[in-house]
Amino acid sequence: MRRVIFNQKGGVGKSTITCNLAAISAAEGKSTLVIDLDIQANSTQYLLGRKCDDPDATIARFFQDSLSINPFGKAQHVQFMGLVQETPYANLCVIPAHSDMEPLQSRLESRYKIYKLKEALDKLNDFDRIYIDTPPMLNFYSRSALIAADRCLIPFDCDAFSREALNTLFGVIAEVRADHNAGLSIEGIVVNQFQSRANLPQKLVEALEEEGHPVLKSRISPSVKVRESHSAAKPLIHYAPDHKLSDEFRALHEELSGG
Repeated sequence: MRRVIFNQKGGVGKSTITCNLAAISAAEGKSTLVIDLDIQANSTQYLLGRKCDDPDATIARFFQDSLSINPFGKAQHVQFMGLVQETPYANLCVIPAHSDMEPLQSRLESRYKIYKLKEALDKLNDFDRIYIDTPPMLNFYSRSALIAADRCLIPFDCDAFSREALNTLFGVIAEVRADHNAGLSIEGIVVNQFQSRANLPQKLVEALEEEGHPVLKSRISPSVKVRESHSAAKPLIHYAPDHKLSDEFRALHEELSGG
């Protein structure tokens, strides 16, 4: 299973959702990989407690090597696996992001390397579940992720601007599905920062449901525990396992797993 967490709007909780779902997956015994494609490297820092200074130890190296004229094959698969770093948590690994990804974009686009991530993951049988964190924009890396994944999870932060951006986002996914990845499905909209006693979030979610959008039943509440877990570099099930927010992420993971 390859799941991409995608929204063109920033601040909707992509990295938080990515890492916490991945941590729960790993805790349940599934061999789990997080691929960080956002140059801000928030998922990298969340899971490792630091950013990766050496670009050769990050996904930037993979994309740099994809510009080589050498044919794609076993040697590049071995190299891709060489970028995988273990986290402090059993069964959970990450391929870090790096700022060197930014200047590579124009060359990658001009050489049409948009399928390289998919090709690498098609050869990767080492993990039960792969979670791909994306930048808060539609660029080469987010398109690569959408092409490589089979499921797309959309964070929604109960904001009017996020509501307006959803139709554009659905259009992007439909285009990727039509042109590059017919197997890509929208797994659902994750309602994040949900305040159950406030009118606006309730109305926004009700409007999405009335329009027939795939809104997941699980809700993620706002909490200072999220920022605390970021600072501690510990996903919530490890930082505050008995907290309400940890239970909400477990419920989301169970819903996505068909429970």
